[in-house]
This record gives sequence, structure tokens and C-alpha cells, in this order.
Amino acid sequence: MMHVRRSPEEIAANRARYEEHEKKGLEFAPKVLPGPSPLPAPAIDAAAIVHQETIPGGWYWSTKLLRGEAVRIDQAEGNSTVALVAWNADDTSERINLVDTAKVQWTTAFGKGRVIFSDMGRVMFSITEDSSGAHDCLTGGSTSASNAAKYPDEKTRNTRDNLILTAVKLGLDRRDIPGILNLFAPVRVAEAGGFGWQGKRSNSGDYVELRAEMDMLVGFSNCPHPLDPDPSYRPKPVVITRYKAAIPAADDLCRTATAEAARGFENNALMQA
Repeated sequence: MMHVRRSPEEIAANRARYEEHEKKGLEFAPKVLPGPSPLPAPAIDAAAIVHQETIPGGWYWSTKLLRGEAVRIDQAEGNSTVALVAWNADDTSERINLVDTAKVQWTTAFGKGRVIFSDMGRVMFSITEDSSGAHDCLTGGSTSASNAAKYPDEKTRNTRDNLILTAVKLGLDRRDIPGILNLFAPVRVAEAGGFGWQGKRSNSGDYVELRAEMDMLVGFSNCPHPLDPDPSYRPKPVVITRYKAAIPAADDLCRTATAEAARGFENNALMQA
């Protein structure tokens, strides 16, 4: 591969163009998004619950999620990082795309009021509640090698293998696994570069609620994040509640907070017509 050496003038010009695009993009970004959702999590109406599943530490689970339903991911028993992947249930070649999600919303900070895009420019999830605000879309999940290095004397499970098992059970394979969203993982990029676990881990009892904007297959893995500073392998159980969500209002925050989200929902409407 040939590497092109750019002059300082070219580098400066490229930086200026990027900053101009960023400025224009941020003109349409929400000026204010709500703060964290309240703790403790309010009860979900029992009549709305479709299914509830407890994922033990180190294990995984998958479900079909229908448009208009939602899932609450709840750290009911203590701190755990939950890796999430998703595919369009009707065409699994369409899948969650966190790079585009961050790019078009000009942020890697996912929280209440944001949406999560597919690789087709459609909205898969709306983040309707979030008490944590500490989620990672950048670094990926644990592997057998990363666990062996971090927990040399322990028998462990890892996110990569869990998601391969998830994919196979859904009729897919490892090549179909998209980039993962790590919930409850305060990973940020340092000023000097590199990823780091910043700030407190989360509150015990933190939760996230994701509303489905299309029919999806969704996979979860409950394993420690590779950057988690805890030297011991001790993930806690998490509770996943699938329920029928309220019909979004015309001024629904997730649908109106950004121009990019509005365009994504327009793409959804074309798909669902």
C-alpha cells in the first residue's frame, strides 16, 4: 500500500474543512438534552410486559423485538456492562451501525433523546430513558484472549464468543456480527488519544430503555468490558424487560431533537409504507 505524505498546508486545509463541516452539523444539534432519568426506575405496567429475562453474569440472550415495543436493561443487582447488537428482523443484512450513529449526531455520548441508526440510514432504537449516560460505542467487547490476559487464573466467558453463539442460534454467523454498543461503560477518548475508563462506573440499579423503531433481532451479552478496572471477573445479573411502549407523541424528543434523526425516521416511513 502506498502512503501519501501530506504537507503541513494540506493537513491544515483538511482540518479547516472538517471543522467547517462540524460547525454546520452542530447548528442542527440539540441545544439541550435532558439529564439522567430518575432513580430508582419506575415500575413498568404489568399489563404492558411481554417478557422478562434475567441474564446471569457471563451469559447471553437474544429476542425478537417488534416495532412499538421497548426493552429496559436494568442493573438490578449491581454493576454490569451489557453488550448489545441488533439486526433488522426482515432483512438481517441491515444491522446496527454505531459509526454512523456517532457521525451523524456529532457525538459518541449516547443518552436519553438520542437515536441509534442502522447501516441503511434508518432508526433502529430511540433511547427514551437512561439513568447512566455512560455507554461505549468505540472499543468493542471482551475476547478469550483479552480475558486470559486480564484474569489469568479464572475460568471466564467473553462477549465475542457469546455473540457468535447468539448469531448461530439466529441462523447467522460470525461475519454477521456488527459493532457492539456497550451499555454501562464510561469509556471516553483522552485528549492525548487512546481509550480510558473515566469517572465512576455507574450506579447500582442504573437502567436504559430502548424503543424499537423497526422489527429486530436483538442480542445481549453480560460480560465485563475489556477496560473495566476491576481485576476480578464478577459480572452481576441484569434484567431485560420487553414491553409494549406508549405511542410516541408528535413532539417526541427522539424524533425531533436533531435533523439527522428526523431524516432517519423519514427513511423508516419509506420502509414501512
